[in-house]
Amino acid sequence: MRVDDADEWGALMAAAQGGHGGAYRRLLGELREWLVRYFARRLPQGSVDDAVQDTLIAIHEKRHTYDPARPFRPWLAAVARYKWIDRLRAMGRERTEELPEAIGVASHEAAVTSAVVLGGLLDRLKPAQAEAIRLVKLQGFSVEEASARTGQSASLIKVNIHRGLGRLADVIRSAPDAE
Repeated sequence: MRVDDADEWGALMAAAQGGHGGAYRRLLGELREWLVRYFARRLPQGSVDDAVQDTLIAIHEKRHTYDPARPFRPWLAAVARYKWIDRLRAMGRERTEELPEAIGVASHEAAVTSAVVLGGLLDRLKPAQAEAIRLVKLQGFSVEEASARTGQSASLIKVNIHRGLGRLADVIRSAPDAE
């Protein structure tokens, strides 16, 4: 809102109070644009149109309270602010979807245990082998992407994966609790 807009809006509101319908329509059209920007910064997108409509209705109902001898912008901002607060209160009262008392959450124990065991196994490999396996087999990078990330050639990535997996198989077979 420019100062000129506020002065012009005050003049339009004064004309509307005097019964000039064209001035009133123009004023409401211009205020609507300003209100959309005002509420878009303060409310969720889905509530903006409702807040704008509520405010325009309030302006219509309270237009007789505007004093043309006073600046228009503070009067407009006060009406918009009250409607913004009303909208926030309404949002607080709105019933949202309740969560069930017992939300079924799958146990993450198996995933955590697997990650710990896998981390321990990868620690037994050479760093280049472990990194190649992590990137390609666990994180889903292509051999070329892993090559670019590590600085190893694509062939070396493949060799490190092959040798690393072979080493992991040997470690698992030699473990005392392996079946």
